[in-house]
Amino acid sequence: MLTHLLLGTNHPEASRRFYDAVLGALGTAPSTHIHVNGFDRFVWSHNGFRLLIAMPRDGEPATHYNGFTLGLAAASPEQVDQAVAAALAHGGTQIEDPPGWREGGGPRRYLAYVRDPDGHKLCIIHKP
Repeated sequence: MLTHLLLGTNHPEASRRFYDAVLGALGTAPSTHIHVNGFDRFVWSHNGFRLLIAMPRDGEPATHYNGFTLGLAAASPEQVDQAVAAALAHGGTQIEDPPGWREGGGPRRYLAYVRDPDGHKLCIIHKP
């Protein structure tokens, strides 16, 4: 259903380092830099899906918004912990509860929530 997601950033290099570290901990190759119609983007590809970051084309500041969460799949609880550690080491902030098992509202799962340097909310999750 989805092909890609583009997140706006005010700090492209900091965001690139953040996502290279977090997505790298989840098994994704480092970003590719592309220049399209005068705009720079960083792109990560995994299993047919692409995540992109770029400064907004309209010249206005990028903002995060309430109600949006980007879910990132992890192969194990240890991989969740590694991705969270990478996020925190690269300008991210941990929010809500620390990494751990959650129950209720569906199958048991191990997850953590972090925000990237621009404030976008990510859920790093392992579903056994």
